[in-house]
Amino acid sequence: MIDHKTLVLNHRKIQQKITRMAYEIYERNSSEDEIIFAGISGMGKVLAELLAEKLKEISPLKVGSIEVVVDKMSIVQGKVTLSESIDMNNKCLILVDDVLNTGKTLAYALKPFLEIPIKKMELAVLVNRSHKLFPVSPDYTGLELSTTLNEHISVNLSTDNYSVHLH
Repeated sequence: MIDHKTLVLNHRKIQQKITRMAYEIYERNSSEDEIIFAGISGMGKVLAELLAEKLKEISPLKVGSIEVVVDKMSIVQGKVTLSESIDMNNKCLILVDDVLNTGKTLAYALKPFLEIPIKKMELAVLVNRSHKLFPVSPDYTGLELSTTLNEHISVNLSTDNYSVHLH
């Protein structure tokens, strides 16, 4: 079987999406003292760091980031933990993942934050596939992409040549 990959977003377009999302985050949260990006393991963590860096460039807001450690292969049985312990009390938190498929990973990723008195939580994703099984909707989206359930989206933010492919 041949794996057909279609380039959906190239490096330049992904950088534009990240910049636009950072400006939207700043516009909606300009009155906040601090914003914490919580990136889900893998490309979600990388995207969170890229959004945090861009927000630091364009705004005076204090910005932090942590990793939400999730085993995506065993979401239901796996533990969801945070990479480090930081003060999130009464702060704005933005949960970040690369692709929103059904919402299951994001729903489970909320678990560590249920016992923290955060001020508000928002959701940012680079690609929203809109196959909702869970009531999860992003506040910030780089790209809405209608796909079939058989198709797969792969995001690569780990090199100097970012890409999003549809398989």
